Amino acid sequence: MGEHTDRRVAPGAWTTGTVAELTREGRVVRLRLDVAEPFAHRAGQHCVLRLRAEDGYTAQRSYSIASAPDDDRLELCVEALPDGEVSGHLHDEARVGDVVELRGPVGRWFTWGGRTPSIAVVGGSGVVPVVAMVRHAARLGVLERLRVVAVTRTLAELPYADELLAHGAFVATTRENLGGRVAATPYPDEVAPLVEGVERAYVCGSPGFASYAVRLLAETGVRSDVVRVEQFGPTG
Repeated sequence: MGEHTDRRVAPGAWTTGTVAELTREGRVVRLRLDVAEPFAHRAGQHCVLRLRAEDGYTAQRSYSIASAPDDDRLELCVEALPDGEVSGHLHDEARVGDVVELRGPVGRWFTWGGRTPSIAVVGGSGVVPVVAMVRHAARLGVLERLRVVAVTRTLAELPYADELLAHGAFVATTRENLGGRVAATPYPDEVAPLVEGVERAYVCGSPGFASYAVRLLAETGVRSDVVRVEQFGPTG
């Protein structure tokens, strides 16, 4: 994911993370890091990752955390963006054993602690912070308190698709039929049953998707004051 635009708090001091596991799937790379000085994070937060070249040149970006708060390793899932300096390196060049610099956690607005009945509407790689929420819900045994609507072009392009489907997420594909459902964005009558009883809504994706998702929630009766939005995209 690219740079975030949610409400922020200052992260802690810089530390280092060593790549312990690495998986590439299409344009996405998943990294699991052993952090030298681990920082406690909440489900939905992100961190700053910095790369440092031998000549001292640095580049940094913010990425959502996919791991649950009590995971021993920090998991990031990064989509390679066009001309993405950091995401491109992580996708194409990163290897197990590499060391990166980290600061975190960042953001208190877009977090879920497990008590509030909520719905999350996410697009593409915007699923990442919600995966942390899903994992947190599973650890707490409160899966029913978090409902997920995920929108993607094809199922193969949706990060963590199997995990989200196992959670019971409603997945809408827009470029291929999925099961008996014709390719399309979610219809209000499909989402309406999922918003019953929710007290908070989370939206994460590109600016265009976020605008669409906020309208969708409004059409299903969700009050605007309970919607929390996190947007991401390429950094100039």
